[in-house]
Amino acid sequence: MQAPLAVILAWAMAGAVLVAASVFALLVTGRIGTQVTITVDGFSQTVRSTQPDVAGLLVDLGLSLRTEDRLSPSPDTPLVSGMTVAVTRARPGLVSADGQLVQVYTLADTVGGMLNAANVRLDAHDEIWLDGVQISRDATLPPVVYAVGTPRYARSRPWTGLEPPPVRLTVRRAVPLLVDDGSVPFTIFTTAPTVGEALLGEQMTLYLGDRVQPALGTPVSAGLRVVIERSTPVFVTADGRTTHTRTRGKTVGGTLMDLGVIVTGSDRVTPPLDQPVVDQQQIRVVRIAHVTLVERKPISYESIMIPDDELEIDQQRLAQAGKDGEFRQRYKVVFEDGREVSRDLVDAWTAAQPITRVVAYGRKIVARQLDSSDGSITYWRKIRMYATSYSPARAGTPVTAAWYGRTRIGLQLRKGIVAVDPQVIPLGSYVYVPGYGVAIAGDTGGGVKGKWIDLGFSDNDYESWHWWTDVYVLDPPPGRSKIMWVLPNYPPPGFPYRR
Repeated sequence: MQAPLAVILAWAMAGAVLVAASVFALLVTGRIGTQVTITVDGFSQTVRSTQPDVAGLLVDLGLSLRTEDRLSPSPDTPLVSGMTVAVTRARPGLVSADGQLVQVYTLADTVGGMLNAANVRLDAHDEIWLDGVQISRDATLPPVVYAVGTPRYARSRPWTGLEPPPVRLTVRRAVPLLVDDGSVPFTIFTTAPTVGEALLGEQMTLYLGDRVQPALGTPVSAGLRVVIERSTPVFVTADGRTTHTRTRGKTVGGTLMDLGVIVTGSDRVTPPLDQPVVDQQQIRVVRIAHVTLVERKPISYESIMIPDDELEIDQQRLAQAGKDGEFRQRYKVVFEDGREVSRDLVDAWTAAQPITRVVAYGRKIVARQLDSSDGSITYWRKIRMYATSYSPARAGTPVTAAWYGRTRIGLQLRKGIVAVDPQVIPLGSYVYVPGYGVAIAGDTGGGVKGKWIDLGFSDNDYESWHWWTDVYVLDPPPGRSKIMWVLPNYPPPGFPYRR
């Protein structure tokens, strides 16, 4: 009995599947096909392939090559057992130039080779930057550092998922700038973004007083004209200080205006304002001031004394207060930097006359009684006097002298005779000294002046006196012409001075 056709077909298909599975297993285990070694970017693996040539091998391995990649041997080379197939893949690059970002793949190992691959041409002053560092065209590209990816299959090739990061190059185009700094204009090429950075890159020295047009922060553009107005170093002395600075003024006057130094018509400037300024110029401004000055000088008042017959003797009163007058002189004075250099008298006058001080002194004599230990006495004047004492032996007169022991009026010196200043107490007047008694003013002495009285004693009854005391001048008073109405202030109060 024959089997049905459907059963026969089913068994045939099952047999084919078993055969295919067996072949696949042999391929997987490497037991059939041509054995070759494949190297990709330095990573090697030995494989078996049933493909007839290199191109088929690459298809089996899933390797898709770019035109920039290198393959050895060529794709049409037949596979031979034991042969080696080498693949070098071009590395990626990103080139930024002229506002565009170009992606390239190249086998070149220099910066210039990658730029050629991107079809970027360089001018002499252009700059190449790699990762923020400026490099030359002949510089070698950095070594490849692979970024390891996740394999797509459980069993992968050594090179599977290894993608080198792109090399990033930036081309900065140099643009020409015309620089005019007052000498011969010249051209510089720069990649700097601003005028200031361009000049700094050329190591051009700028001073604080220099002026740059356009401003240093101006963006650079091709053909831009940069004008540098150079400043000049100067020394300026004005208003008490010397300043070392720089100026763009062309003349002395322009320099002072540039520095804000105001000059008035009377000031003196050296050198003259219209003189051109040179390096290290010394400029001096002398401030000149013309001042009218009035000096005031006091005129001292005089003091006079007038008699007052209604005022008791030894009393005084102020009849009129004194006041100084004033004398004025007007000068024209010239100052240079605050220092007076000349003075001319214009006029002089008395602005106020002095007022004389008038003091009235008393000339009224009043007799008074004093009850003393020696009885009641009548006196017309009491004087506070400094009292000393002397005797013949203490008078300083030689014993051999004819006038030894004699007083001025010829009396023999004894107690009861006193020496006085005859202008204060006229000779022959009687006085009363408490503790001494009544005495006659009968002697004078070289040291006895003013309110000084020297009490006389004989050598046997001598007493020492050295103190102030009241002296009473007894009635009757002498003639008015012999009276000293205003007594001298000698000795002064406090005499003798104590140390």
